[in-house]
Amino acid sequence: MITTTTRQHSLRDHLAGRRTPRAAGSVEHQALLAARLTARDKWLLALLHEHRVLTTAQIQDAAFPSGRAARQRLRELYLWRVVSRFQPFRQLGSAPMHYVLGPAGAAVLAAEHGLEVKDLGYRHDRAMGIAHNQRLAHTAGVNDFFTSLIARARRAPAGEPEALTAWWSESRCARHFGDLVIPDGYGRWATRSRGAAHETEWFLEFDTGTESLAKVGRKLIGYARLAESTGIATPLLVWLPTARREAGARTALARIHSGLDDPRTVPVATAAADLLDPAAPHPSPAETVWLPLTSARADRAGPRYSLADLPGAWPGLAPPADPDDGESGDAAAASPYRLPPPNPVPPRATPNRVARSER
Repeated sequence: MITTTTRQHSLRDHLAGRRTPRAAGSVEHQALLAARLTARDKWLLALLHEHRVLTTAQIQDAAFPSGRAARQRLRELYLWRVVSRFQPFRQLGSAPMHYVLGPAGAAVLAAEHGLEVKDLGYRHDRAMGIAHNQRLAHTAGVNDFFTSLIARARRAPAGEPEALTAWWSESRCARHFGDLVIPDGYGRWATRSRGAAHETEWFLEFDTGTESLAKVGRKLIGYARLAESTGIATPLLVWLPTARREAGARTALARIHSGLDDPRTVPVATAAADLLDPAAPHPSPAETVWLPLTSARADRAGPRYSLADLPGAWPGLAPPADPDDGESGDAAAASPYRLPPPNPVPPRATPNRVARSER
């Protein structure tokens, strides 16, 4: 009847409700999660704890076969309060959904390591606080750099496997090197071609175009001090948004690089995001986009190298050593317990789990 209008929402099917914060921390809820969380889910919790925030597309690149499978599983994890999510404001269009570690997920992660949640240094309000952090776009950009490498490795031909074997966050790099320099990330890329294995390590400086080019160049001084103190020459990769900014950055970098006591201890290469083919199925920084920095010729046109071939641009560069993730001295005692860095490669799903979580 016109006098008793039916509201649209009353015609919808019942939707599963989201757990309240108190229910999410209950023993009953933890018991429920024990029967529902897969090894891949728990791996994702460790990844979110390490890298703070990941978008739906990044999570799909890292661990799921399709966008539908990723969205379906993330919705379930959200309803269980294993993850939390937010969608930043965007002037045009819609921003992707961003995910952080949720209260129930933090409890699971802590329990796996025999800890209390407070020992992780986790607080839900702080985890969600990145939604309003001015470095959100930068953090998401750094994570996009690494997850695109994981996606490429997952689709590599069987005869020429590739893998991202290490991925450290900015906060982990700060704990190790923060008295000298704070990289945006640290990574290792392993490849096998013609029966020979190769591995590349690097520090990442991810530029979004907001810093002055002079400040970008001055960062080389900190990396030179780090190389002097450790005796290890680790390549520095500078990722820039456009080829035009890359040209300006190379001039600023070359000015500082030529003035270092030993420029060979700080190998530098630059690349720009607009050098990638947007029409390619899975563009990634592993492609032939890296241009090594030569102090005498900052503006030389090439050749550019792939990530796997980049060490060949610096003759005499020592192969990467196994990174030491041990916390040192007073810093370890004064800070919350630090979990080891999660493996960048998700665990393989068992056959009985595939049908449930990837359908």
